[in-house]
Amino acid sequence: MSRTVPGWSYARAVAHGESDPETVRDPEPVGDTAQPPVPGASLRVHKALAIPMSEITWRATTSGGPGGQHANRTLSRVEVQFDVDGSAVLGPRQRARLRERYGPVVRAAASESRSQARNRQLALERLAERIAAGLRVDPTRRPTKPTKGSQVRRVEAKRHRSEVKRRRRPPGDGDD
Repeated sequence: MSRTVPGWSYARAVAHGESDPETVRDPEPVGDTAQPPVPGASLRVHKALAIPMSEITWRATTSGGPGGQHANRTLSRVEVQFDVDGSAVLGPRQRARLRERYGPVVRAAASESRSQARNRQLALERLAERIAAGLRVDPTRRPTKPTKGSQVRRVEAKRHRSEVKRRRRPPGDGDD
């Protein structure tokens, strides 16, 4: 006697090591896959800054482009967002620097992999790189004066080039 259990798939059961439809958990929800953050988890931006996962929002969508049934049905593209103004871990200068460079929200997305988990990991890495680049302070440029030797070499090179061009001219073009 065959009994069907809603949401049960033989392929999924074999992949999870389950053989009985009675032991199958409820199917995972489709659509917005916002999961509560793991307590204590954080995204390490650099050694002095770690952003709690509770301040990062993410959503999964279908990836664009061709790909047939899998790409059109699977929510594998992941976009992560970090609200700069609502963050409790950023200082005022960091907040101002990020707001100036990226605006009030910093975003990163990934859709290279077929796995949502791998894309989420890639998107988080990209977000960390983007925030680190936004917080980086470029050193101020101090204008320098050319050295005496470089000025002499420049003038000598110009004189040499002028002499080469003068020798290429046919005789009688204003020469002595």
